[in-house]
Amino acid sequence: MGLLFNPYKSGTILAMNAQEIRKAYLEYFKSKKHVIIPRANLVPQNDPTTLFTGSGMQPLLPYLLGEPHPDGTRLVDSQTCLRAEDIEEVGDNRHTTFFEMLGNWSFGDYFKQEQIEWFFRFLTEEVKLDPAKLFVTAFIGDKEAGIEKDNESAELWEKLFKEKKIDAKVVNLGSEQNGYEKGMQNGRIFYYDAKKNWWSRAGIPSNMPAGEPGGPDTEIFYEFEHIEHDTKWGDHCHPNCDCGRYMEIGNCVFMQYLKNADGTFSNLPKANVDFGGGLERIAAAKNNNDDMFKISLLWPIVQELEALSGKTYEQELTAMRVIVDHLRTAVFLATDGVVPSNKTQGYVMRRFMRRAIRYAFGLGIEQGLCEKIVPTIVSLYEKEYPEIAAQKEAVVAVLVKEEKIFRQTLRKGVNELRKIAAQGKLSGADIFTLYDTYGFPSELSVEEAFVQGFDVSEGWKKQFDERMDEQRKRSQTATKGTFKGGLGGQTETHKKYHTATHLMYQSLRNVLGDHVIQHGSNITEERLRFDFSHPEKMTSEQIKEVEDSVNNQIDKDLKITWEEHPTKHAIEDLHVLGAFGDRYGDIVKVYRMQAKDEKKPFSFEICGGPHVNQTKELSEGGKRFKIIKEESSSSGIRRIKAILI
Repeated sequence: MGLLFNPYKSGTILAMNAQEIRKAYLEYFKSKKHVIIPRANLVPQNDPTTLFTGSGMQPLLPYLLGEPHPDGTRLVDSQTCLRAEDIEEVGDNRHTTFFEMLGNWSFGDYFKQEQIEWFFRFLTEEVKLDPAKLFVTAFIGDKEAGIEKDNESAELWEKLFKEKKIDAKVVNLGSEQNGYEKGMQNGRIFYYDAKKNWWSRAGIPSNMPAGEPGGPDTEIFYEFEHIEHDTKWGDHCHPNCDCGRYMEIGNCVFMQYLKNADGTFSNLPKANVDFGGGLERIAAAKNNNDDMFKISLLWPIVQELEALSGKTYEQELTAMRVIVDHLRTAVFLATDGVVPSNKTQGYVMRRFMRRAIRYAFGLGIEQGLCEKIVPTIVSLYEKEYPEIAAQKEAVVAVLVKEEKIFRQTLRKGVNELRKIAAQGKLSGADIFTLYDTYGFPSELSVEEAFVQGFDVSEGWKKQFDERMDEQRKRSQTATKGTFKGGLGGQTETHKKYHTATHLMYQSLRNVLGDHVIQHGSNITEERLRFDFSHPEKMTSEQIKEVEDSVNNQIDKDLKITWEEHPTKHAIEDLHVLGAFGDRYGDIVKVYRMQAKDEKKPFSFEICGGPHVNQTKELSEGGKRFKIIKEESSSSGIRRIKAILI
């Protein structure tokens, strides 16, 4: 074990490990006059719209949008990232919730030619990946938006492959579906549409509001030739296929366009480069092994688990992968100041810890998990991230304490779950009892039932939420009558104010910008209250514009309907709005408020309801929407109180 460990050798020379790749990347771009900047905290310090830093570009977004960076126009870093939504995916050979994103940035400095050439040479000459195993994608253009095909990127790639004696055929696939139907066609450079090769905060060009920047991207994939294409994904394989044969290892985003008020696009005065490459993925490519857990940043943790449990990795793939990933995530969260709790980031951290402990329990590790494993994790990162070494004792103490707390109830809880399940299907009421009495998160009870082969009632989530609401009402007398979504009751007045809240939320985003995210709401018979992210006090003109927008939609008499969607589909594909920090089940209810003669809804939002049927009901008796107060709620959060009068 140690920093030079790597389970795969190339001939008699030890293959370049992940730590060496990180160092080489930073030094390579330093030689290209980039300033190495430290990683940002996993908990965003000035971005209340998200719980965690989920990408390398997130901490640098203000500078990509035009704010000057104190270190200049060329930066390079390795940013630690956390995507908690991937927690259920961990267990296969390539999903991790925590990862490092290698990034280099140009703020109005160099552009496509330098970026593409530098990254290609880094991969092939520094890391020494076989160029014959590299494949790339580029943007096919958008005729409706007036954005041309990114021929420049494709031509640069063609030239670089030619230098390596590789004929890089260009293939126009367009959509992902076309890829499954037509396959590789002996290509190496593939054109895809905006769903795959365009970046903006709002998604594809047609979804972007006026004033929003965006641009094409070009992605680099590594081929694992030993993986046979699985036709369950589609008839043919292509770079964006989900079968695992091709793995994306880098993405160059070229932010060069600005959307105009008339829907057209113009060039930004200063175009930016935003590059992100997965350190763990590049290391897996260097190993030429698609199992990411066999890289030098993860395998030593696996080895420690094998020694602790007396079981092998091949015997317990899922359990060991979950434990390794979750404890690594917890170490960095603790380093960055998070402690396990029942709220926000602490809740997520507690869930990571309890899943890891539960899986360790299944391996026969009934004590000492964190005491044994955490020091190994620290040893893999303390040289590059001295803050981890400095806080080693505190981190170990936090995680050991949480492990001891949970183990006190774990055994009793598992036994109780087995007793309950033996009598029939596990209900939402049962799952709430396990949560309330034994501290089992609902997700853990469902997972345990699955592991044990017990049935769970289809309506368990609704039953669980109902009992959570009842408990909340009992314990929070100060806010008696509230429930998830901020609605105080189900009278007609409450329905009207709740509907008005949806209209105001979208109006605020239209007037102030897409950075506006809901941070809470509360509704009574007299008024609505709404908290949202915004850095400064609204002007009287902005307040008037929001009022006019809401009243205009009321007068249009929008029809209000709802439909249910899988949560991931609703958020990632349909781009519906949700409240900051809300935790959703597998299925969500999505409300649509749309005029009869308009193609798109004005409001499209996840919500539990209830609402009126038509917005015109809000104006009954000649009432109009009026904002009566706009004030600060906390740092970066504003609060509005409004009435129908």
